Amino acid sequence: MRKIIHCDCDCFYASVEMRDAPALRGKPLAVGGRAETRGVIATCNYEARAFGVHSAMATATALRRCPQLILRSPDFRRYREASQQILAIYREYTPLVEPLSLDEAYLDVTGVERCRGSATLMAEEIRARIRAEIGITASAGIASNKFLAKVASDWNKPDGQFIVHPADTDAFVAVLPVEKLFGVGKVTAGRLKKFGINTCGDLRAWDISRLSAEFGRFGANLYQLCRGIDERPVRPNRIRKSLSVETTYAQDLPDIATCHAMLPALIEEFWRRYERLSDPRPIHNAMVKVKFADFTQTTAECVHASPDETIWQALLGEAYARQGKAVRLLGVGIRFIDENRDAENGENNGSVQLDLF
Repeated sequence: MRKIIHCDCDCFYASVEMRDAPALRGKPLAVGGRAETRGVIATCNYEARAFGVHSAMATATALRRCPQLILRSPDFRRYREASQQILAIYREYTPLVEPLSLDEAYLDVTGVERCRGSATLMAEEIRARIRAEIGITASAGIASNKFLAKVASDWNKPDGQFIVHPADTDAFVAVLPVEKLFGVGKVTAGRLKKFGINTCGDLRAWDISRLSAEFGRFGANLYQLCRGIDERPVRPNRIRKSLSVETTYAQDLPDIATCHAMLPALIEEFWRRYERLSDPRPIHNAMVKVKFADFTQTTAECVHASPDETIWQALLGEAYARQGKAVRLLGVGIRFIDENRDAENGENNGSVQLDLF
């Protein structure tokens, strides 16, 4: 039986800002882009959340909901520094640490003798050290796999932890909303709810063949996860192949001009996520994804080592022209250079074509 801890810092960027400027504590605070540049909120503290502010919200909307909101521009140098200090603490307990971003990671502590071998005590000690040495708080989930640990880490936020005992797994997962499953976003959750499926317990009524017929290869994942099964190992050297962000709009975007106007906010969110990567590799491709109102979708790509808004806007025009219909979803992203593949093909990274435009 594995012992997995998922550690997640509480409102990380905002916590670092409050640590470095104690006068901000107790006041609604958000870190993000400016409203006049169509910025979005990266994170906010719990005082701001009480007003309905949340991450990925347009800054202009956040300020309407909370006029007294204090907005800070992100300072990724300080966030990375805090992240490296936190990772150093994790690695004192186990070499099996898989960072997901600057502020969260999985730890496999199976067989670790520290704290009498108790994952619960290790999580408590780690959180206490983050509070004392870094000056911010973190929450943790403890379980027998990554899926359950990640769900559990959100159970007693902020500054808390929760354990899913193996004997309690079946009952714990049965009542989880389907939105808690990896890969289930608004669209998939909506499809499930049309079938009367709201919880993992409801989903268990479908056998794997029916799930596969309705959701393709993802159906097998749903079958496993709704039963609390997740065999993925903690990978300390997990290699990210791509990075992207996408948004499904509440109302369809009627034309290409509206799509072009929406893209800058999406690009800003992309670079925010890119900055959170602990060790990004060189970029190989830029891409834009468009899903039309009839749910057909297309992706336009080009080779580019340093894409900017001009590149993504051009790709958007190319993708949109393939259908020319109203748009329900836009996405922007990149693919990283696959150094292993390039080495096998005898390619030189320095010879990557930089611009197709």
